[in-house]
Amino acid sequence: MMSSQFLTTWFLPGVWVTIQVTAYAAALGAAVSFGIGLARGSQNRFVRFVAGTYFEIFRGMSALVLMFWMFFALPLFGWQLVPMWAGVSALGLTYGAYGSEVVRGSLAAVPPAQKEAGIALNFTRWQRLRLIEMPQAWPEMVPPFNNLLIELLKGTALVSIITVADMTFAGNLVRLGTNETTPIYTLLLVVYFVLAFLITRGMRLVERRAKARVGQQPARGSVISRGPDRGERVPAGAQSAGGTE
Repeated sequence: MMSSQFLTTWFLPGVWVTIQVTAYAAALGAAVSFGIGLARGSQNRFVRFVAGTYFEIFRGMSALVLMFWMFFALPLFGWQLVPMWAGVSALGLTYGAYGSEVVRGSLAAVPPAQKEAGIALNFTRWQRLRLIEMPQAWPEMVPPFNNLLIELLKGTALVSIITVADMTFAGNLVRLGTNETTPIYTLLLVVYFVLAFLITRGMRLVERRAKARVGQQPARGSVISRGPDRGERVPAGAQSAGGTE
């Protein structure tokens, strides 16, 4: 059976490393997602070309092979990355490419009339993005971002191959020394599930608040009904206040 020494010396520090890798890679992936996603919707053709090229290249790469390349090949060019940052960079750049499509698609789904209204009000491109487009697109981004974040969490197991002492690395090390395969991998499965469940609960809270801000679901003390045109949601009572057609 697994001892308390295994849990305190190897496994719990490995869980913390897994959480750190997930958090750092998610931060890098979010920056890449919004940077490339916004660039792909740019009016500048060159910017769109560069962003599209990045998207196609990193979407088609294996995160594991990229991780190996960053760890073993970059030193040949005079750039040495410690194992953890090689893993974080590979995961963040790869999943950031997937996330950029979420950003681009969600912004593209904002009704054109909303964008035209911002132009009519003489808003700058940044003002239209910040005040009109992003608040409406953000609730649609959260569910796919939740899936990507869980996939990223599970993908952190790859860093154990380049000697990062995450919980998968710790489990494999103890398994080699004790031959206790079933309990160790069962524990790993349970912890990955718990971490994924916590991520899901947190992202659902973010989604509910994002939707409440744009009236897509009831906030406390309010009632939301479906409007008459284009399936828009408006506060109950707004129709009577504005009259009927």
